[in-house]
Amino acid sequence: MKCHVVRCFDDTPGVLALHVVRVPEISRFFGIVVAMYYDDHPPPHFHGRYGEHRAILGIDTAAVLFGALPYRVLGMVVEWAVSHRAALEQNWRRARARVPLIPIRPLE
Repeated sequence: MKCHVVRCFDDTPGVLALHVVRVPEISRFFGIVVAMYYDDHPPPHFHGRYGEHRAILGIDTAAVLFGALPYRVLGMVVEWAVSHRAALEQNWRRARARVPLIPIRPLE
């Protein structure tokens, strides 16, 4: 599991607070990182990152719920998600139960 530092300002003007967020990376392929957070909100979804691009995709439909990825990258993520839907659903349940997530094979 990788830790990422998230910078955010607290309520005091000019005060920068650093938070370390544990982001379970469940797959990585062609520079794309797929992650699923433990304390995330419904509907069931996963996060895709590619460079500076970010998107949240629904597990049921593989549709983008928020954000954007380059067209070709999105196509690869959707192809991967459709072929690994059962594993994504299982990891969503595991994340909600706060148990370790299972890595999912990358797109080949």
